[in-house]
Amino acid sequence: MPGNKVSRPCHHCKSKSASAPTDTSKIHYEKSWLYRHCSSVQQRDRQAQKAGQLFSGLLAMNVVFLGSAFISSMIFNRVYITLGDVWVLMAILKVLCLFWIIYYLLGTSQQPHAVLYRDSHAGAIWIRGSVLLFGSCSILLNVFEIGYTTILIHCKSKVEIVFPSIEIVFICTQAYFLWHHSKDCIQVQHNFTRCGLMLTIATNLLLWLLAVTNDNLHVEMESQLREVEMRFEGNETASCTCSNTTVCKVFQKGYILLYPFNTEYCLVCCSVLYVMWKNVGRRISHHHTPHTKPKFKLQGVVFGPLLGATAVITGICVFMMYQIQVTSLVSSHQIFVIYYSYYVVLLPLMSVGAVIGTVIHALEKKELDTLKNPTRSLDVILLMGAALGQIGMCYFSIVALVASGPGDLLNSLILSYSVLLIFQNITQNVFIIDGLHRQRFVTAAEAKHTRPTGQHVVAVEPPGEEETTTSSEEEHTQTLPGKEEDTKEEQNREDQRRMSVLELGQELRKASLSYIHSYSHLSWKRRALREISFFLVLCNIILWVMPTFGAHPVFENGLERSFYGYSTWFVIVNFGLPLGVFYRMHSVGGLLEVYVTA
Repeated sequence: MPGNKVSRPCHHCKSKSASAPTDTSKIHYEKSWLYRHCSSVQQRDRQAQKAGQLFSGLLAMNVVFLGSAFISSMIFNRVYITLGDVWVLMAILKVLCLFWIIYYLLGTSQQPHAVLYRDSHAGAIWIRGSVLLFGSCSILLNVFEIGYTTILIHCKSKVEIVFPSIEIVFICTQAYFLWHHSKDCIQVQHNFTRCGLMLTIATNLLLWLLAVTNDNLHVEMESQLREVEMRFEGNETASCTCSNTTVCKVFQKGYILLYPFNTEYCLVCCSVLYVMWKNVGRRISHHHTPHTKPKFKLQGVVFGPLLGATAVITGICVFMMYQIQVTSLVSSHQIFVIYYSYYVVLLPLMSVGAVIGTVIHALEKKELDTLKNPTRSLDVILLMGAALGQIGMCYFSIVALVASGPGDLLNSLILSYSVLLIFQNITQNVFIIDGLHRQRFVTAAEAKHTRPTGQHVVAVEPPGEEETTTSSEEEHTQTLPGKEEDTKEEQNREDQRRMSVLELGQELRKASLSYIHSYSHLSWKRRALREISFFLVLCNIILWVMPTFGAHPVFENGLERSFYGYSTWFVIVNFGLPLGVFYRMHSVGGLLEVYVTA
């Protein structure tokens, strides 16, 4: 009987209910017709959860295979399956995802006891900020595409404007959904929510695959430039050309610059949606939630920020020189030498720092964090998977350079860059993954440092009292007549300025003393880990900025492109470059976690 089964739970059920932070009457246990004869409610709930994950995963797999078949057919047989057919399929999937997201926002999440738990590890501020940043750039990308199509509306179909418009609505709705609900552990409508999340993940994966393989617009833009050049030479053609070349160039440059952001947006959304899918039906006990969440404090680091800032400033200078040379009419061969030389110098330093950090982790006597954490498991998978993009591109470059003979200086630099980048990705992954599985290090010295900081906060309060006394003196001086009142006001202002300067000097001195005090009390292991982590954070930031904002020498130097051909190398670069950018961004989050927990 169902009632008797619930009233007499097993010993395992009693222990689970004892650690639950909320009332069990509010919990909606999952049910499945496959496991309706289970003796325990908790056991039936676990089996139903696995069944729901299985069926939703099968749904996503079928959608991905269907979309991949469409995209592959468009690539190999453009007669029967065109780009318009693929766009229609993607529009249908986006509309279905939009209906589900709206239903989740207005229906599922508004039900009573729908969100009893929120995963504190999921939806970090940096990854939600990445969703907004890349989503905004993707919206601008679609705006440029709409503008480009509108200019060529006399020779293009008006339906081509509809698909980017649906994309804009999809991006806005999905970004809002992920910003507000990425931490949800939904407790109602489990299977429907899992299927909706998996459908959205599959749609984002297909959008990424289409962006990687579809080079139609890039080829069309290059042909547009050739048509303009032929028209200036007096050779008129009957093809579809821009009437306003200046506006067309603006749309083309904007589209090419923002193109990697769209693929990056799809990958980030997939990672957040996957964590939400894992958290459906998850009940978090009180010992899983951290009582004191570690905060980022710039204490105990000196050399890391200095070396990292040097790398960032140098990288910005190299990036600006590269952009000026590449966008000019005649690109210099020397700028590629400078660009790759910067990488050849920086990558060994990053690799050595990661190796030293891994050795220090091995010397530490810190316990491993063995608690179940879907976010950390996904971080490890994403770090390993995203690194494959850069590693794969490097191996393709190595094969092309070795086969063609690396006799030139530039070829030797590219070969060294490829080998060093592979080694740097491997060593950094080992350092980050090992650091993520370590428990936070708390010492007695940190507990002592909380007292002086509290005293500093209290010591800041007296200037407020002095301000009140000076303001009361000002009110008193306002009663005096004539010139004496003006002179006393000026004297009070000068006294306030002197006091503010003295107070500022005292506060700076206290801050510097507390910083030196905290730095000296750190053990050499923790100090070295923080220095290395902060240095790697700044290095990964500049290595993320350079390819994200238009520095693509792997495609613009022409060496690998001439070896593999335009279309093949285009697919390789569009597959590896977004993954490389995503890897740098994700490494920054992992390294910050290592820095905070060191």
